[in-house]
Amino acid sequence: MALPIKHSLYLSRWVAKRLGIAAAGARRGISFKLEEKTAHSSLALFKDDTGVKYGMVGLEPTKLALNVERFREWAMVVADTVVTSGRHYWEVTVKRSQQFRVGVADVDISRDSCIGVDDYFWVFTYVQHKWDTMLANEKTPIEGIGQPEKVGLLLEYEAQKLSLVDVSRVAVVRTLQTDFRGLVVPAFALWDGELLTHSGLEVPENL
Repeated sequence: MALPIKHSLYLSRWVAKRLGIAAAGARRGISFKLEEKTAHSSLALFKDDTGVKYGMVGLEPTKLALNVERFREWAMVVADTVVTSGRHYWEVTVKRSQQFRVGVADVDISRDSCIGVDDYFWVFTYVQHKWDTMLANEKTPIEGIGQPEKVGLLLEYEAQKLSLVDVSRVAVVRTLQTDFRGLVVPAFALWDGELLTHSGLEVPENL
């Protein structure tokens, strides 16, 4: 199940009203946009808030609306929809980026934190032509996937798993065992180039 992030604090009320509708569309995965009010000042959203691009200078902080949800220290943004259950699959097109991170995060993460530095994030990182898993600032190398034009992520909430998918082969490259404590949300960070998200996809049959 996926919930709009603005409703996450009212979970019990939302579930009471919406659970049947969400269950009926369970085969199709989470559908989300990027939440502009969380985006760091160095990031700009595009394509109806489904893509994010990095700018060395970025937006002038004084021109941004004051918002406690905005990431203040690192170039991060999260999606506008949280996950509470189920299997979900989305893809990310990589454009001219040599350093980025993709994964999920606890919905209540600190806005001074960086994706992957503590155990409230479950992340795959790409930097200097190498992939790693990242949890609590510990990295583990990933082999068998090069510089991608597009990657997939498979989130299995009840099984406590997040997998990196090679889209060209529709095959899991690496699975990260997670420890979700509650609501989680797709999370993204980049330090050059662009990322374009593709959500609302069905989970491929062979995954």
